[in-house]
Amino acid sequence: MIPLPLARIAEITSGALAGMADPRAVVRGPVVIDSRAVEPGSLFVAIKGDRVDGHDFAAQAVEAGAVAVLASRPVDVPAVVVGDAVAALAALATAVCAELPSVTVLGVTGSAGKTTTKDLLARLTARIGPTVAPVGSLNNEIGHPLTVLKADEDTRYLVLELSARYAGDIAHLARVAPPAIGVVLNVGTAHLGVFGGKEAIAKAKGELVEALPADGVAVLNADDPLVAAMARRTDARITWYGRAETATVRAEGVTLDDRGRAAFTLRTPSGAAPVALRLYGEHAVENALAAAAAAYELGLPVATIAEELSEAEPRSRWRMEVTDRDDGVTVINDAYNANPDSMRAAFGALDALAGGRRRFAVIAALRELGEESAALNEGVGRLAGGAGLEGLFVVGPDAGPVLAGARAAVDGASAVTRVTHVADAEEAGAALSALLAPGDVVLVKGPRAAGLERVAEALLGGDRR
Repeated sequence: MIPLPLARIAEITSGALAGMADPRAVVRGPVVIDSRAVEPGSLFVAIKGDRVDGHDFAAQAVEAGAVAVLASRPVDVPAVVVGDAVAALAALATAVCAELPSVTVLGVTGSAGKTTTKDLLARLTARIGPTVAPVGSLNNEIGHPLTVLKADEDTRYLVLELSARYAGDIAHLARVAPPAIGVVLNVGTAHLGVFGGKEAIAKAKGELVEALPADGVAVLNADDPLVAAMARRTDARITWYGRAETATVRAEGVTLDDRGRAAFTLRTPSGAAPVALRLYGEHAVENALAAAAAAYELGLPVATIAEELSEAEPRSRWRMEVTDRDDGVTVINDAYNANPDSMRAAFGALDALAGGRRRFAVIAALRELGEESAALNEGVGRLAGGAGLEGLFVVGPDAGPVLAGARAAVDGASAVTRVTHVADAEEAGAALSALLAPGDVVLVKGPRAAGLERVAEALLGGDRR
């Protein structure tokens, strides 16, 4: 963060200094919402959540070295008191971003693949300048400004992930840090119940391209009709990526190795270069192309782009993490989150990676699908039931439609898949551990609220390589 005195922070946030706060005291960062992350020079933002109230940790934060607390009510330590701490955090990030002398903001959105694409793009921009990007998925009204506030005078590229739970969310995040390049990956069924249809989801995702300046660049997926239609919503220049021959940056000759990792020729207007991804699943090609197209617009040579894409390892946890145990059991931990589209991609990756080996899966019912929840979850069950599994474990109390779909698929195919309903991740891990034999492959995939990462952790224990 660029150094700011408390008086300036109060001015930016329309706050009032309290608790004997010194207006000349300088915050040098980091700005944090967890008192355990405080360092000398920090600003601690006290946010009242559903389970924890940050105001209760104000004294602890100052004792750890925080210059002050950004709070929505008085606390007994130096503070800037504001009406709404989250809104004040956004205002502070907006002001700091506007003062960065040479930063280029790149935004990434889509129904699936945002984090992987952001990670790849941050790796590419780091080749040409100091880059700030979120770790994991800090992509909402809190995580987004916290990431922006990590930037300082030396930052050249700010690579941000933008998510939407409601219409207007992405537009808000784009105002905090106005993007020069906007990348839209796809329009799927994530949060379908909140938005009410894919067209509404497309409208929300398209807020990113609407935020671009006329001299900006919209990087759009030529293979997704709803994304392609967003070209009409911006005056920015369009760069197309995908597998279509009309795409400016495209993949040709895609193949998968015996671990389910894709290789292809990266084709651009200035030449081509081979790419061999270390990321698992054919769906990673789309993410790599999106990052490549944005990097191409920044002037990176195609050979450099291909080299970086080929060397990139998974950076954010619980997203297609593939681990081989000493006994040859392979665990695919893709438990960060799930929607119908990412479920299909995950089972495709399982099929490619497993080959002729025995395969198992642990899944849970998907959330936020609205009126179509039962039908879509039944479809997920049919997908899993028809995936040639030795065993399928469905976790949670709301698993009825998934189980129905899975059992219908198994019965219809005269398959031998054993479908088991379990109460929670712990029961799934214990039951599965008793069945696994050397060489088996396990996919763990479900919505974040199901906590299925605990299944993978139980299966791996201390054996990670």
